[in-house]
Amino acid sequence: MPRVTPRIKPFRRRAGLGGFLFVLCLLAAGCGSSKSAAPTTTAAGTTTAGTTNAATTTGQSPNALQGEAKAAATGDIPDNQVYVVFDNSRAGYSIKYPEGWAQKGSGESVTFYDKNNLARIVVQPGGAPTVAQVSVELKALKASSPSLRFQPPQRVRINGRPTIKVVYTTESAPNAVTNKRVRLMVDRYYLAQGGRRAIVDLGSPVGVDNVDGYRLMIQSFRWR
Repeated sequence: MPRVTPRIKPFRRRAGLGGFLFVLCLLAAGCGSSKSAAPTTTAAGTTTAGTTNAATTTGQSPNALQGEAKAAATGDIPDNQVYVVFDNSRAGYSIKYPEGWAQKGSGESVTFYDKNNLARIVVQPGGAPTVAQVSVELKALKASSPSLRFQPPQRVRINGRPTIKVVYTTESAPNAVTNKRVRLMVDRYYLAQGGRRAIVDLGSPVGVDNVDGYRLMIQSFRWR
């Protein structure tokens, strides 16, 4: 008896191929959904995958100085002012400040003040920022200090070492009685060494001339 070879129906072959293609499509879709989001750049200039941490910049850069409207009295630092050395062993620096000024804070954040003349030193981990990073940080600070206005940061040298300086202004809350505000002009300096950076803010009410005194202070800054 002759041998009969069974026929394979075409529609079964097509159905098997279709199922195979369907499985491939599912696998492709799964692979596509597992891809990570494209890297994004945070406000501080660091790169992360997926989401941007908007708080990074404000955490790295201290808030802008603001005066107090209730402290109405103003005045220049006298030409015969005596300066004393503040040695901050915990934060690892020393700086001169006017004798008689009050002090608040300690360690990584210290402020000296007399009326609305303010000198604040904040030390943080981190290297020297770029001019572009400083600009981004200051723009981010407007969220907490809407009155902040600043000039383009510039590179300068303090005691022969590269530094970034930026000049900015802020306005205080209005005085409860007079409704007047104190407009503060601040010189901010970024000084870095050995994985640390110091942000020094030297502020005076607009119209007060502390140029010589503040120059002496910033030039007296020394890392320990």
